[in-house]
Amino acid sequence: MSHLSLRSPFGTSCRNGTRRVNGNGGDSDSRRAQPLRRCGLPAPKTFDGSDWAAVSWPDGLGREGLLSLSFLERREDLVLMGDVGTGKTHMASALCQLACDRRLEARFFTASSLVMRLRRARDEGRLDREAAQIGRAALLVIDEQGFLPLDADGARLVFQVFADAYERQSVVITTNLEFSRWGSVFGDDQMAAAVIDRIVHHGRLVQFKGESYRVRHALM
Repeated sequence: MSHLSLRSPFGTSCRNGTRRVNGNGGDSDSRRAQPLRRCGLPAPKTFDGSDWAAVSWPDGLGREGLLSLSFLERREDLVLMGDVGTGKTHMASALCQLACDRRLEARFFTASSLVMRLRRARDEGRLDREAAQIGRAALLVIDEQGFLPLDADGARLVFQVFADAYERQSVVITTNLEFSRWGSVFGDDQMAAAVIDRIVHHGRLVQFKGESYRVRHALM
């Protein structure tokens, strides 16, 4: 297994150099960059040099299956759940990067940024158009689910995203909260149960355990 990179538990944040699709490098790079620009990743991430020690895989999914992105074809969801600082966000980001490199549409949001984006679209009278754009992505990442509680309005907006994505898209959620605590996030146990019901139907739970990478490498 590769040694842990000092950049992240899931490898370097630079893109590898083996992604040219054909001899027309400039055009190929431009076409590949378009999905990445639309994705909204805060920073590029890859699986290069990944250390998978913190990851516990569910039945039917392993490292090879994850990297093949075959779960996108089946419109399956993934919940990346576990301790803070163990690589959940990096894995979700690297999946977005990988999908974009394969010219698949992907979108990356934190739960709070998704709510703000939808509220702004609604206030500007374009909520349906915004929802349609999000719905065109083969992969939708919602990061930091449960880090901040949602108000009633935000919870309804996020619920609608999950409802629209059900059996149409693959959703990857990162969270440090067990499902039993999601009621406190949505402020409504029934709404949380409805979200969970949709996720687990075609979803798999990938668990992360261990000491925070940031704590291990902290300067303090």
